[in-house]
Amino acid sequence: MNSTLRAARMSLGLALLISAAGCSILQSDQIDYKSAGQGVSLEVPPDLTQLPNQTAYNIPGGPVTASGYAATRKAAASATSNVAPNKIADVQYMRNGDERWLHVNRPPDKVWGEIRDFWVDSGFLLTIDNPATGIMETDWAENRAKIPQDIIRRTIGKVFDSLYSTGERDRFRTRVEQSADGGTDIYITHSGMKEVYTNQQHDNTVWEPRPRDTGLEAEFLRRLMVKLGVSEEQAKTMVAQQSAAAKVEEHTRVVNVGGVPAVQMDQGFDQAWRRVGLSLDRTGFTVEDRDRSKGLYFVRYVDPNAKKKEPGFISKLFGGTSAPLPTEQYQILVQSQGRTSLVKVQNRDGTPAALVNAEHITKVLADDLK
Repeated sequence: MNSTLRAARMSLGLALLISAAGCSILQSDQIDYKSAGQGVSLEVPPDLTQLPNQTAYNIPGGPVTASGYAATRKAAASATSNVAPNKIADVQYMRNGDERWLHVNRPPDKVWGEIRDFWVDSGFLLTIDNPATGIMETDWAENRAKIPQDIIRRTIGKVFDSLYSTGERDRFRTRVEQSADGGTDIYITHSGMKEVYTNQQHDNTVWEPRPRDTGLEAEFLRRLMVKLGVSEEQAKTMVAQQSAAAKVEEHTRVVNVGGVPAVQMDQGFDQAWRRVGLSLDRTGFTVEDRDRSKGLYFVRYVDPNAKKKEPGFISKLFGGTSAPLPTEQYQILVQSQGRTSLVKVQNRDGTPAALVNAEHITKVLADDLK
């Protein structure tokens, strides 16, 4: 563990001991994100950066900063079934089990700038900002509201803020798609990392993935509703009305189709397309392009643990540390079968993928879609 991190842990420990009787922990629904690139000296390890040469979504000139973007915001804004809906004005809060998204009766180019503003105003940098593919992704940032607000931090925290760390980082991906009615569907997916000790001496740490937080996804969707014109009270009411929605039973299985593995979903194309897209966002794939008319997602792998010595979730599926991760592009085909859908893995040119890769990718998707 580096000296700054050890100092941070010692400072937190001392603060907790001194103010044990009066320490106040912020509630979990309070959010105060600060990015490593916005002037706060947060130690974000290399594990949390994108893989080398993954430049498909890079923003020309570097990440979007709050200060740099503020000057051009006004100009950019002017240029630019079984699902339970809840609608106010032209914004609908949609939910299907654990899946939540917004449907807005505006075309994607009319909401893209507002979504960009939303993330910058929420304390994030944007590492992906690509209207052509409908993908927007934040950098890794820390929720500073989770840090204990003890007397020491309240007294000297502004001066030595970088010494305090939660040991967690969050990243959010927003996917924007035009719907059949000409409106826009907006999805937000959370990815998390946590810092853990590697030995009993507590002198070294590594970053590991932590479970997706659906609560954070729902909260940022609620906040985005407000950005899009819904009042705070209306947004809270809409989310609360859907909080008790029953989970819809989804039947998903791996099948063999002509000697090739595929995921069979007991859903029509529209629902299957949406769920596969969300699954790709959650499981470490990079969607480089998509063609809904043909049911195709064009993907590559992005393993958050690629620079770690121990294998990550995806790398373990591909044989551990001795087997390199595939870097070629694949097609994920969502194929309508009437009331059901098939999900197949293809090479970039549309030919069947090698059996071993098709089996592994199919397993990743099937496990997440269950």
